[in-house]
Amino acid sequence: MSSKKKDQPCGADNRKKRKMKDDQAKSQENALFRYFKKLATSDGFVENNDTEHVVLGDNGVDENINEYQREEASVELEDVNAVNEEDDVNKNEHQKSDNLRESCGFFDIYDPGNWENIKKGWNEWRDFMVVQGPSKRLPLDHNFPKDSLKRHFSHLHYTREMGDGTKKDRRWLVYSKSLNKIFCFCCKLFNHSDNSQLASTGFSDWRNVMRRLKEHESSREHILCMKQWAELDLRLQKNQIIDKYAQYELNKEKIHWRQVLLRIIIVVKTLAKQNLAFRGSNEKIGKEGCGNFLSFIEMIADFNPVMIEHLRRYKEGVSRNHYLSNRIQNELIALLANEIKGLIVKKIQSAKYFSVILDCTPDISHHEQMTVIIRCVDVSTTSTRIEEYFLTFLKVDDTYGERLFLKFQAVLAAFDLKIDDVRGQGYENGSNMKGKHKGVQKRFLDINPRAFYTPCSCHSLNLALCDMATISPKAISFFGIIQRTYNFFSCSVKRWKIFEDHVDSLTFKALSHTRWESHVESVKAIRFQAPKIMNALVYIAENSDDPKEQSEAECLAISETHGIGSFEFLVSMVIWYNLLSVVNIVSKSLQSENMNIDVAISQLKGLVSHFKKYRESGFEKAKVEAKEIAESLEIDLVFPRKAKRVIRRKRHYGEESENVEGSVTLSPEESFRIDYFIQIMDQALYSLETKFEQFQRYEQIFGFLFDLEKLQSASDDSLMVSCANLEDNLTHENQSDIVGNDLFYELKVLREALPKEIKRPIEVLDFLNRVEDCYPNTCIAYRILLTIPVSVATAERSFSKLKLIKSYLRSSMSQERLSDLAILSIERELVRDVDFESLVHDFVEKKGKQMFKN
Repeated sequence: MSSKKKDQPCGADNRKKRKMKDDQAKSQENALFRYFKKLATSDGFVENNDTEHVVLGDNGVDENINEYQREEASVELEDVNAVNEEDDVNKNEHQKSDNLRESCGFFDIYDPGNWENIKKGWNEWRDFMVVQGPSKRLPLDHNFPKDSLKRHFSHLHYTREMGDGTKKDRRWLVYSKSLNKIFCFCCKLFNHSDNSQLASTGFSDWRNVMRRLKEHESSREHILCMKQWAELDLRLQKNQIIDKYAQYELNKEKIHWRQVLLRIIIVVKTLAKQNLAFRGSNEKIGKEGCGNFLSFIEMIADFNPVMIEHLRRYKEGVSRNHYLSNRIQNELIALLANEIKGLIVKKIQSAKYFSVILDCTPDISHHEQMTVIIRCVDVSTTSTRIEEYFLTFLKVDDTYGERLFLKFQAVLAAFDLKIDDVRGQGYENGSNMKGKHKGVQKRFLDINPRAFYTPCSCHSLNLALCDMATISPKAISFFGIIQRTYNFFSCSVKRWKIFEDHVDSLTFKALSHTRWESHVESVKAIRFQAPKIMNALVYIAENSDDPKEQSEAECLAISETHGIGSFEFLVSMVIWYNLLSVVNIVSKSLQSENMNIDVAISQLKGLVSHFKKYRESGFEKAKVEAKEIAESLEIDLVFPRKAKRVIRRKRHYGEESENVEGSVTLSPEESFRIDYFIQIMDQALYSLETKFEQFQRYEQIFGFLFDLEKLQSASDDSLMVSCANLEDNLTHENQSDIVGNDLFYELKVLREALPKEIKRPIEVLDFLNRVEDCYPNTCIAYRILLTIPVSVATAERSFSKLKLIKSYLRSSMSQERLSDLAILSIERELVRDVDFESLVHDFVEKKGKQMFKN
């Protein structure tokens, strides 16, 4: 009995074994996370730790799969080997340091005095430090702190003198700058049971330091730790660690998840670019109504082995994590959008000067949405380009100028853009935006007077047309007849079918006061198809059974005052089509994103010049064109005479009667020319002059820059005055963008050095960028000139995307998701340049950190 009792372990031995098992289990805690912290393209993320039992053949490929899957597995095996080699060869020390520093919460990762902060993942930390080696030693001239006896650590302590006089380096000796103590590198990492200060809290007794170092390096514990250090370093270099096969499985799993995430991100990108809805009425893949996102995933799984395996795991319950939920969709949308926003902000910051374009519109949810567009000169490409980038949509509850400005100011701060760098602002002609006292542009100018305000040129042209169309009763009647004719055909399916049978090319368009091309499109349809439209009206008048319909069609067809059957209407039609066509050409050119002030001013000058010439000779030409149309319609070539009531002034006692017979009476044609045609042209010239006053101011400030002929022929005195004027307009609080005197001398040299083929300001800036810093002030002046916006057409285009994204069925979309989807759809060219491999890595790092915190 006594012998059996002696064979059984005592309680102390049991407790010691239990403690060893607990320590070993604790050392392996969170060991998986070291595979999520690698920074090369080989990184991946394994969300599920449960893996199937895999039987590997001689070539390392699962024997239980078919031939096609065997080939895919072989390719994956090669990727695994490539990943392992890449991880071993291309270790990025600084990036690893940043990750470990972030996860462990201290700055100097090589200082052993900071290693006590590590609570989790000690084995991973030890492996990393073994690969990196001891920290670099301080310079020889470094002044180490002294103690009360004026003693301190010295570089001489790094050297050990042997009995034969040779010297050996103490590679294991590490100095902690934060604690002013020394440590043994290997004992600190591998020996926690040693009571030596060099392995635990550090040694700082500089009086006995040499004796203590000799005792330590000859101790048994130190020699064993040195051996463990050397063995682990060798294993890590050869990738022959104990869990080699486990790491192989993990690497294989990482590649699988990386490929899955890559395909999911591509689906998200495609749906966002095409403005398609993601979710349906059902969020289970394979079910009816599962939505576009899950349907695309299911389609890819029909032929792609990676997604086939992914869906198999999901459906069979092997993996609970599938990355197909709506939450993951939103995260990936935000990840892509943030990447695009980062690219845009970098381009804006590199350009320094930029302009803002704002516009508002209600969405399907009856919320006011304000779009934010940034215009800048992109100097990052080989050739200089003017770009207008969409930033975000803002939901505004109050459309007063002050609230809108505060909203926009917060956006600039969120994107780290300075309001002092704004050199232009463009809005539509709403009073809350352009108001001189309380509008957004006034509040902007109060903070930054160098932010030149430009009313939208396209809106201004449209307003000029509206003024022309309402200046005369005959003009109002003319467009009223066109709108009545459109309404007559469009309000009935039968009438529209008759219209299509008779008119086979251009269709009718409704008039609109907001759409810039509505007037010309409405007039164009009847200008070139008047006989066909007349035949359609006559057919309805002769064959209709409805008296009202018959009477209305007859009135529109033959009435001289309320229809298209008069020579006066035909002349008006020709005049308006000629005017609107020219305005439409100018309006379309002004809508270009890279439109410059110099081109806009030349276009407007050409328009004004054309109107002045047309005022003199346009009426006669219009009569000739109208006669050809009237002959095809069998309409008399006369203007209708309207009996005008003679207005007699009341005669007082003793006054003679008025000589009515002697008064001048104009003919119907001359009355039409003076009271209608001349009045329209005068109103057009007046509206263009008043609504484009700002462009005249730009010509006074920047005219000598964009008019190269004027620059070449300018005298020194006038050029100096222009440079000084530009400096004054670009000065705020004693800070100026340019120096006028330096600009003067630069331009004197530049106008002689410019090649003859350069004709436009953007070509000048491109030339200046090629010669780099030879003309710094001139380069700044041209960049500011090209930054100023001309129209808000880009903002109007963003509203088109808004209607496609936030539709009736997606009206409950959050504001953040709306902005993210909009930027992916609008800036689709930048989406093509995104590195999706790095996005997968960022997503994996984010998920890994979340799991690490949990």
